[in-house]
Amino acid sequence: MRKKLISWLLIIAGVLLIVVFLTADLIGIGSYPGINSAQIIGAAVGAAVTLIGVWYLLSKQKKE
Repeated sequence: MRKKLISWLLIIAGVLLIVVFLTADLIGIGSYPGINSAQIIGAAVGAAVTLIGVWYLLSKQKKE
C-alpha cells in the first residue's frame, strides 16, 4: 500500500510540475513572454518525476 501511495504522489507531483512550468506565462509567474529555458527545464524535471513514479508503480516488489 505504501509503495502505491508514493508512486501516485510522484506521478501527481510530476504532472503538476509540467502544467505549472508550461503555463507559467498564462498564470502570471513567467518572466519572459513565450516558453524560455527555465520552463523547459522545469517541464523536463516534471516529466522525469512522472516517469519515476510510473516506473515505481509498475516495478515488482521484492519478496524476502
